[in-house]
Amino acid sequence: MSSVTLRSVGKTFGDHVAVRDFSLEIADGEFLVLLGPSGCGKTTTLRMIAGFVEPTAGRILFGDRDVTDLPPYRRNTGLVFQGYALFPHLTAFENVAFGLRRRKLDKAVVARRALDALRLVRLDALAERMPRQLSGGQQQRVALARALAIEPDILLLDEPLSNLDAKLREEVRIEIRQLQRRLGVTTVMVTHDQEEALSVADRLVVMNNGEIQQIGNQRELYNHPQNRFVANFIGRINLFTGAAAGPQCFRTESGLDIMIHSTSQDERVLAVRPERVRLGSDYGMANSFPATVEFVSYLGATTEYVVRLASGDLVAVELHNSETDPTEPLTIGSRIVINWDPNACQLMT
Repeated sequence: MSSVTLRSVGKTFGDHVAVRDFSLEIADGEFLVLLGPSGCGKTTTLRMIAGFVEPTAGRILFGDRDVTDLPPYRRNTGLVFQGYALFPHLTAFENVAFGLRRRKLDKAVVARRALDALRLVRLDALAERMPRQLSGGQQQRVALARALAIEPDILLLDEPLSNLDAKLREEVRIEIRQLQRRLGVTTVMVTHDQEEALSVADRLVVMNNGEIQQIGNQRELYNHPQNRFVANFIGRINLFTGAAAGPQCFRTESGLDIMIHSTSQDERVLAVRPERVRLGSDYGMANSFPATVEFVSYLGATTEYVVRLASGDLVAVELHNSETDPTEPLTIGSRIVINWDPNACQLMT
């Protein structure tokens, strides 16, 4: 096992800057997720750690060892590709044993470690099956076993769940997280799926346009986003642009006055999470506004609404169905009053 340090790492492809001045320390045994939209540089960063992409600038260290100029096979990393990359003509066992054989290990050692890796992912009973005889989730677990069999210092996961259906994706990500905790292997995963990232990570790195936007745990990113991009990318959120109109008032560009506890002249964006918005009829409460329902989405445990205020602003509202009156469901066109507490407001530049 090993820690990972990236010092001012950058990568350009011609005139295109894929990754810019990326500095990060990943602790030994940590599960870190690189999260961001397509093209943000997260996969390029992962491949630089693996050694498949050479950095244009900066250094990469595993522990105290500088691996920047080392080829992939000398870094002892296990990589699970988005498409699994299993050999279709080899059994599950032979796929897992492939990397061990390339290391010229004793035949008995290869057999033991390959079966141990398959046992870790609960596929030892299917060791002799071909990839075409396995489900998508089973193929993904064979790819994971192959990466673990070599006993890597670093485990790298490149969108490992993107080819699975929603229910299977949830099951496998739990398995991966439990396995990582049991083995204690330092793990870096790339994903654009925020729910997936939030459910498995010790820490997350949110990226955009090749740069780090914010680093933190789930609560830090969700409750205290540092900028508009992070606020918008991590969960759903209502954003209002405007400026301070007093020590405890934020005035939006549409003319809406929102009460807050404090503000400054530097802050230009106010954010409110949909689950912090409530339905009510008391105009005496802070931040109470008349609204008209424009969209309703029933999601089982919750119902999501999009309402339009008199100012023209659209506001997303998320309500737990246990908190609403099932005898009087809101429909499109319903006239209501929404409100939120000043404590629910997040301000950023």
